[in-house]
Amino acid sequence: MQLTLLIPLFNEDESLPELHDWIVRVVTEQAYTYEILFIDDGSTDRSWDVIERLASVNPNVRAIRFARNMGKTAALQVGFQAARGRVVITMDADLQDSPDEIPELYRMITEQGYDLVSGWKQKRYDPITKTLPTKLFNGVARWISGVKLHDFNCGLKAYRQEVVKSLNLYGDMHRNIPIVANWNGYTRIGEKVVQHRARKYGSTKFGLERFINGFLDMLVIAFVHKFSKRPMHFFGGLGTLSFFLGLVSTVVIVGQKLYNISQGLRYRNATDNPLFYVALIAIVLGVQLFLAGFLAELYIRQASNRTAEYQIARKIGFSDTVTV
Repeated sequence: MQLTLLIPLFNEDESLPELHDWIVRVVTEQAYTYEILFIDDGSTDRSWDVIERLASVNPNVRAIRFARNMGKTAALQVGFQAARGRVVITMDADLQDSPDEIPELYRMITEQGYDLVSGWKQKRYDPITKTLPTKLFNGVARWISGVKLHDFNCGLKAYRQEVVKSLNLYGDMHRNIPIVANWNGYTRIGEKVVQHRARKYGSTKFGLERFINGFLDMLVIAFVHKFSKRPMHFFGGLGTLSFFLGLVSTVVIVGQKLYNISQGLRYRNATDNPLFYVALIAIVLGVQLFLAGFLAELYIRQASNRTAEYQIARKIGFSDTVTV
């Protein structure tokens, strides 16, 4: 199969028929072998009924429905594992991503050799309360990761199948997929300016907290990438620095006391010296960081790979023997 169109959704019953028909028109013109894979993230409207109706008239429609809302990252993770296309293109279900971009995205993967192509909504139809935090997030993401993209959060992306099968997503990590892919060794990452359309139905399901969550997840990704195999380098390094600071402070306190004794001066109690508490806290913290590093090393050596489990309520186009 040439192409998987992966569409995570939550309460988008009004837009699904139009999106489906638009996608079918584009892929039919290009004569792609394709599948449309809907991941219903626990919708409470009629989205699943609409998907069932679309699947009844189009055998290329497959779908998975979560028992409850799990978030976009979970929907993408399950969809990536279920995708069968040589190229996987993700897009949002709200009609703000144009299916007319599909042929060029597909060509950039298959002919230009990119591992991943990310859309760039250069002209956006969003309020400043959304566009300004987006610019700040993208700037920080470029600085931390070294991946030179303008729009990490664009839902319209194309991947080689090998890339999506290598991903292990959790939290709100979907905003940082190019970073994860790059650190997994898939460094041929491109960008394409794509059309951003005003929302036609309903309202956005995301608030400003998504940028905070995305930033925190990006820090986690950076930390895990650098120290997941050698946590003692991080915790041990901080522990050594803290312990050394405490040791120096202790030496200073003892030196002051010995000097005062040699000069016949009256010396106050060590606990009256603020430096005493600096030394105490630094030494205790240093020991704790060392212990954290040792425990992390032991965990890494004993832990086995674990896969996240999501409660699937219903499926379309999957046999009972297929797990996702």
